[in-house]
Amino acid sequence: MSVSVRNSPRSSGAHAGPARRRRPAPATLGAAAVAVVALLVPVLLPATQVSVYVLLLLAAIVVVGLSMLMGFAGQVSLGQASFTMIGGYTAALTATHGLPTWLGLLLAPVVAAACAALVGVPLLRLRGHQLAFATLAIQLILLSLVGRLEWTGGDIGLQGVPRLQVAGYEFAEEISYAYLALGALGLVVLVTRHIVTSRPGRGLRALATSEVAAASSGVPVAVYKQAVFSLSAGFAGLAGGIYAFYIGYVAPGSFPVLLSFEYVVMVVVGGAGTIWGALAGATAITLLLQLLNDIGTREGMPASAPTVLSYAVYGLLLVVVVLFLPRGLVPSATAWWDRRTASKPMEG
Repeated sequence: MSVSVRNSPRSSGAHAGPARRRRPAPATLGAAAVAVVALLVPVLLPATQVSVYVLLLLAAIVVVGLSMLMGFAGQVSLGQASFTMIGGYTAALTATHGLPTWLGLLLAPVVAAACAALVGVPLLRLRGHQLAFATLAIQLILLSLVGRLEWTGGDIGLQGVPRLQVAGYEFAEEISYAYLALGALGLVVLVTRHIVTSRPGRGLRALATSEVAAASSGVPVAVYKQAVFSLSAGFAGLAGGIYAFYIGYVAPGSFPVLLSFEYVVMVVVGGAGTIWGALAGATAITLLLQLLNDIGTREGMPASAPTVLSYAVYGLLLVVVVLFLPRGLVPSATAWWDRRTASKPMEG
């Protein structure tokens, strides 16, 4: 007697259908969509608006580093624009003294990070508002020195900075600087993401929770804080170097104290300690700043209107965010979405 056995797909791996392909995560799809849009924006924008996009990307480069500094190391810097200034002047001085412009762009983040490592030794012993005011004092001192030294151009600054040239290609048009800044931002985001997801990144997350607990777990707190401080300064220096070649001119007035406040507001609004928060905050504040400049420069407005409006709106934004969105836009939106998706199975 013969018995036939029916092989079901579950019992037989040889006749099983092809394995289901894993769907890309929503975060991956979102990142790809943002990347595509970012690549298309310089082409779709009017020529007069490309400069705003370039400045937005440069601000995002700085804010990604500052967000990591504030969100993981727990350090608030009110003088981050000083490292942007160091990078800008490094690139400008290198280019105006006959050296290759690409060398100036490479030296900009290196010099800024080295300066941060030097001043960070005494500064990072401070905490809270003491460190914030100390970094602000550093920028005020640098602005005073740069405005007095002859080799930096004094208050007039350095004019006639040549266009950036890399491998024979000259970045002469605004759209070329848009893609240069976009590439630099992509590099900064990749480096930051790699650090956050690596083993030192776990130590940084522990450091953000509690310095005492992190130290008791074997995390070298002082080393990590110094490294994050220097890295964030290097990012700012890179943005400053690109800015110098893009504008073709650097002066103390190009890096005011208000610029450092802008960076902090961008971090707070977007959400400290998150890459997406840094990008969202830089985008929102840059566009808002452009709107305020348009309003402040209309006929009949006083010359100080753009600055006054900026300070007023920054203060109002900080109060609103601290009261209603203390974690920032992106973390608050993520938490709301998680609660919404978690409640769906229960409702079903």
